[in-house]
Amino acid sequence: MTPPFVSLPGAALLPHDLVVVVVVVVVVVVVVVVVLVVAAAVVVVVAAAAVVVVAATAVVVVVVVVVAAAAVVVVVVVVVAVLVAGGGVFVILITSTDLALLLSY
Repeated sequence: MTPPFVSLPGAALLPHDLVVVVVVVVVVVVVVVVVLVVAAAVVVVVAAAAVVVVAATAVVVVVVVVVAAAAVVVVVVVVVAVLVAGGGVFVILITSTDLALLLSY
């Protein structure tokens, strides 16, 4: 009889059983490594998506600032045009609510 490699309760680990155990351990290690690699890839993708969201937010902020600046320029041009046309007598006060009402028509 072949001497056992490892003593187990009530059984002996024979060379064939040892090969099976080694194969199972290798498979488990490979699966764990694959899971870790996939998890790392997911983290990288999520981080890249976060960078894209931050960049898109920055673009939206720039667009809002440009539109606001354009609105200020339009109001200044209108006020100057009215003052020039009226001989400088009229003073126009346009609030954001009034501007919204004018633009809604």
